[in-house]
Amino acid sequence: MAVAPTRAEALSLFRSLLRTARQFSDYNIREYTRRRTVDAFCENRVLGDAVAAAAAFADGKKQLEVAKRQAVVYSLYAPKAKSIMEMKLQ
Repeated sequence: MAVAPTRAEALSLFRSLLRTARQFSDYNIREYTRRRTVDAFCENRVLGDAVAAAAAFADGKKQLEVAKRQAVVYSLYAPKAKSIMEMKLQ
């Protein structure tokens, strides 16, 4: 039987995913990762079943590991120029 994650564990995972999203140098990837994290947590907020909550938490942990690996790869091949969304008006 799967044990549902505690609120503290879920918040820790949420913060870790957002921190990992900030590591992407590309604006589009960074914002996609942030938006996908927020959307997934909002979508899974209503899970009442312990098994479903545990499965969603396990999937989130897997996504965190993927995001960490991708952040490293993207940092190796970071674009030289900033996105137009990151440029400040002068």
